[in-house]
Amino acid sequence: MLKRFFILCSGADADILADSSGGEQNKYAGIGATVFFTAIMAFIAASYALYTVFDNYFSAVFFGLIWGLLIFNLDRFIVSTIKKKENFIDELLQATPRIILAIIIAIVISKPLELKIFEKEIDRVLLEQKNDFTLANKEQIATQYTPAIAAIETEIGSLKQEVTTKETEVNTLYETYIAEAEGRKGTEIIGKGPVYKEKREKHDAALAELAALKKTNTEKIAGLEIQKSQLATEYESQVVTSQPVIDNFDGLMARVTALNELPWLPSFFIFLLFLAIETSPIFAKLLSPKGEYDFKLEDLESEVKTWVAQKEDQRKVSLETDHAINDRVYGDLTEEEELYEYKKKIAREMMKKQQDAFYKRQTGIL
Repeated sequence: MLKRFFILCSGADADILADSSGGEQNKYAGIGATVFFTAIMAFIAASYALYTVFDNYFSAVFFGLIWGLLIFNLDRFIVSTIKKKENFIDELLQATPRIILAIIIAIVISKPLELKIFEKEIDRVLLEQKNDFTLANKEQIATQYTPAIAAIETEIGSLKQEVTTKETEVNTLYETYIAEAEGRKGTEIIGKGPVYKEKREKHDAALAELAALKKTNTEKIAGLEIQKSQLATEYESQVVTSQPVIDNFDGLMARVTALNELPWLPSFFIFLLFLAIETSPIFAKLLSPKGEYDFKLEDLESEVKTWVAQKEDQRKVSLETDHAINDRVYGDLTEEEELYEYKKKIAREMMKKQQDAFYKRQTGIL
């Protein structure tokens, strides 16, 4: 039962193999088993790859099954269409397109399995890439807010500096009228005279201005601090909103790119393994000598070709004979007076009808 199933997978003619030796049946059963298990590996690889895309088991298994059946059909077609010939070069030329197709299939099958085998290493590379993306994302978003925040901080610094300058001026005026009162500067007369009073009034006016300036600038600084806080909140919101996009950066293409960051030698050997599995049925047929099945298949095809050629020759002879008979029949008919008179009569009636129709049309026009 299992042997018949694998023979079916090989694409060989089961009726011919039924009358062949056990060794010949085992050879094609082995080829069919390779085709079958390659399709199983294709199903597993496609299911995993599609799971990284759909993130759903049912969808991944469904489409993976379709892909496995497609690979099975392709492999079966590739193996079944290779015919043994007398010259190995002719066989190789015949198999070259199929070998190229097998290489493509091996790449497609091996890549998802490589992603699964090196999953931990790929996750590490993806984590590094996500961290880099996170930093780059923060810097990119910061470029939208940094100039505005810097302008606000500059304005706040300017307002504070304005208050500091006014305080320095008030302190200087305070020192001036105190020195006048003590007689250390100015008129150098101890006491609170007119000059002292003038300097004291000037200091008091500046002190009132300082108080008003502090109040005004404090309100402005508070408003600017609110704007600055709002910009910082918007910045954090932008970072939080865009972070899920980076966190979900683990799709199929991202994983393939991360796989390419790893050392190439292990992946290359895995590819060679699947390439050997995929091309083994082809090379098995190429390298094996002609067997009982090949001779029987060639004999059957030759019988069909001969039968088709015979049918074609018979049709050619029948057609030539029919042409010769027709030539003789129509040649004899040209000499019969009865047929001549009959066709002459019909032609005369036809010409009369044409003339009558022409006359009626011309009369209608006039």
